[in-house]
Parts: sequence; structure tokens; C-alpha cells
Amino acid sequence: MSRVINFSPGPSTLPLPVLERAQRELLDFDGSGISMLEHSHRGAKYSAVHEEAKSLLKELVPVPDTHEILFMQGGATGQFALVPMNFLPAGKSADYINTGSWSKKAFAEAEIVGEPRWAGTGQVDGKFIRVPKQSDLELDSGAAYVHLTSNNTIAGTQFHTFPDTGSVPIVADMSSDFLWRPIDVSRFGLIYAGAQKNLGPAGITVVIARKDLLEAASTKVPKIFRYSFIAENNSLQNTAPTFTIYMVRNVLQWVKENGGASAMETRNQKKANMLYGCIDEHEGFYRCPVERESRSVMNVVFTLPSEELEKKFMADAAAEGMVNTKGHRSVGGIRISMYNAMGPQEIEKLTGFMKSFAQKNG
Repeated sequence: MSRVINFSPGPSTLPLPVLERAQRELLDFDGSGISMLEHSHRGAKYSAVHEEAKSLLKELVPVPDTHEILFMQGGATGQFALVPMNFLPAGKSADYINTGSWSKKAFAEAEIVGEPRWAGTGQVDGKFIRVPKQSDLELDSGAAYVHLTSNNTIAGTQFHTFPDTGSVPIVADMSSDFLWRPIDVSRFGLIYAGAQKNLGPAGITVVIARKDLLEAASTKVPKIFRYSFIAENNSLQNTAPTFTIYMVRNVLQWVKENGGASAMETRNQKKANMLYGCIDEHEGFYRCPVERESRSVMNVVFTLPSEELEKKFMADAAAEGMVNTKGHRSVGGIRISMYNAMGPQEIEKLTGFMKSFAQKNG
């Protein structure tokens, strides 16, 4: 079997050593005679994996003692609803920063629960080509929280610095760029990240929440939707997706073995510099619509002179063993997703193809 280079935005490519390890351990995990797929979520074998995953997150991100680590289900979409259910009390508002589709979906869920307001937008002439700067924001000092999406997989925009919100906690959807670099977790009230980009397969959402916010959260929602209840039960209030968390543990071990979050940042910046450099070198043929200061390191979007050429680009790339290069259906064009598991050598192959394609078709 020959593996292709997978530029899918999610579920996305996983580190090959992680997949090979899962293959080796699939039938017999740690000498137990059964698969991790078969182990009880309350058994000793799984418990060790669960705790190691939390320990690795605490070390790699890093996560201070002021914050709790939760494993949840329902993806970012579930968090769109759970954040206001827990943190948006009657009579208060929450600020949302609009950077595209995911921000809008989060806002729509908050509208069902309470009274959110838009505090700023990255939209210019109907298109999301930037993230708003601090000066663009109109923040409410009395807001329950400020919600933002750190990276937009569709538009290819990303916050490289986070806004100053004063004493108002930031709630950040980091599903598509969590662990791409070290972050100061103390600046955030809550971070949530679907695993299927940088952390593992689909099926689990990592949540990092400030303990004092959990203690003050609403108790007028069913227990299964309360962050505090999930924290009290160590994310084992119901049968956990054990195999997915096992895979997340393995990915985190791979990150640690490869130098941690700082090394991931160096790796990711190298890839971004190569790809954006190629686009800018051939700017008459390839065009990235995103303002330079807001360009995503995880999801690079660009267009070609015609839709016909874009279709040819995708077909020719697939023939060269590079798949899932199509842009999101709402914006078209080309999208290259290159999360932590994507190596610089794969981007080097892509840019070589892009240069040749431009020469032949420009």
C-alpha cells in the first residue's frame, strides 16, 4: 500500500508512527489480551491511558493548576451550545467576535440561550479576509465572556495575538489550531478543541476551563451538560470514547517526542513560509485573499485564474499522490490544511508541484 499526502481539513492526517502503534496494539493492548476498544472505561488499563493523556496535555500546552482538563463529546458544535448554557446567565450579555462560519454558528446557539452581541468582525466587503485588531473591537466590560474562533478553516484566517479583554474571560474555539504552538492558558477562561485536526481522530473534544468559572457556572441545566459535573467525575460520568482518548494520548506522546509545542511552532512556521512563499512568488497565477497579518498557519487558501484551472490543479495533484485540496464549498478555490502531523517534506513536494503547474498552465 502506498499512502498519499492528505490535506484534508478534518478529520485530518495523523502521524504515521501513531497509526503504526495503534496497528501493533489493536488486538492486544499492553499484554492484556484484548483491544483498547474492548477495555472498560473504569478499568485499570484504560485509567492509566486517561490520566497520561491529561498529564501530557498539562505538560505540553502547558495547563496551569488554575484550570481543569475535560474530555467531552459533541465536537465544537456541542460547545457552541454548552458555553452559553453554563456561562451566560439571565440578564447578562456575551461578546462574540465574528471571523466567519464557526463564529456565526456559535453565536446562533448563544441566541437560543441568552443575549449575545457582536463585538467586532473580520468581514471586509462581504468576505472574511482578516481577523479584527484590538482597535476594531467594541468590547463590553460587563460581558459574561468574549468568544472567539482562533483559526478559521474555511477562510484561512488566524489570530496570532489574542485581544485584551480586561477582566472578561476569553472563551476560545481552538479546534483547528490547538497545540500548534505554546499558549498562555491563564489568559483564557475556557478553551475547547475538537480532536480531529491536531490531536487525534474525531470523537473527542478537549476542554480546558478555569476552575473558578466552573464553580460559578449555572446549575440549572441537566448534569450531563454541566462542565462542573463532568469535572467532578473526571470526564467519566458516562462511557468515554476510550479508543479515541487512547489515540489522543498517542498523538500527545508523539508531540513530546518531537520537541513539544515549541518544536511544533518551528515546524509549522517552516511549512507556512514555504507555501505562502510559493504563492507570493507566483502571485499572478496563485492568489491568497487573506491579509498577510491574518494568514493561517494551519489552513492556507488560494485561488487560480479560473475554476477550470482549479479543477485541473486538484486532479493533477491527486495523480501525484496529494489529495483533499479542494476549498470549502462555500468559498471554492484551493485549501491546503497542514496541521502538526504534516511534515515539511510534504509541503516541499506540494510547492514543487505548484511551481511546475504554474509554469505549464500560466
